Amino acid sequence: MEEILKGQYVWALNESWRNESLGNDTVGANHTVNPLKRNEEVAKVEVTVLALVLLLALAGNLCVLLAIHTAKHGQSRMYYFMKHLSIADLVVAIFQVLPQLIWDITFRFYGPDFLCRLVKYLQIVGMFASTYMLVLMSIDRCLAICQPLRSLHKRKDRCYVVVSWVLSLLFSIPQVYIFSLREVGSGVYDCWGDFVQPWGAKAYITWISLTVYIIPVAILSICYGLISFKIWQNFKLKTRREQQVVTLSPTAARNGALLARVSSVRLISKAKITTVKMTFVIVLAYIVCWTPFFFVQMWSAWDPAAPRE
Repeated sequence: MEEILKGQYVWALNESWRNESLGNDTVGANHTVNPLKRNEEVAKVEVTVLALVLLLALAGNLCVLLAIHTAKHGQSRMYYFMKHLSIADLVVAIFQVLPQLIWDITFRFYGPDFLCRLVKYLQIVGMFASTYMLVLMSIDRCLAICQPLRSLHKRKDRCYVVVSWVLSLLFSIPQVYIFSLREVGSGVYDCWGDFVQPWGAKAYITWISLTVYIIPVAILSICYGLISFKIWQNFKLKTRREQQVVTLSPTAARNGALLARVSSVRLISKAKITTVKMTFVIVLAYIVCWTPFFFVQMWSAWDPAAPRE
């Protein structure tokens, strides 16, 4: 189940790159891209890949939601955040991958201006939501490891999730004003971005990079840095206690009180470390897949000599 969730998360995020890069490409579209033509062989490959991604994303995340619903501890904090992460990934699949698949099949966006803006708005909502749910999961694991005796407040968890969704909806609003149905050729219309020159594209790409990648990655790095330090401390403590058990007198060893306590500490640590490993794999996949994209996007936005194709 862990691998399914990780895989769908990465695939969904990978597909979002293409949509956001369209906005960057339109800045110099007349110089680098002919909007009236496309490579049909490449288009067939894109349609095939997108169709496969859509099926896997839908099937994988629905399986995750079903597993959480039927799980014995389905109401735990971890499962609660994971459920919303899967919902966010389903938003990516339905409102980003599916429209892009249809768009690649038809080549042109056939719809009114309102639908163009709505599609572009919904396409980026899932990106924000997936990122912020992942950040919430990581913060929760950090607190669980570093402050294990803290009280659990489900109402606060729900509040944090609601705030994440609201922020995702608010941060996506610029899409409505940037993208519209535009004439890209003589009598040919498509859903393209229009940026204020000369700083519009730079501001847009920098904003997306900060809110989807740079700030979240900084928070994730801090969380897992603290988690690693705490686990290292815990490992040293358990090793020290085990050494003390070995040096106990036979009478005290038979008593078993200290042994039971050490065993209990080890059991709790394993349970928590298991969930930490799961979220860490998702975070690692997130960073590995997003880093090349944002590096290239920021490079192309801020370096006039950067390659455009």
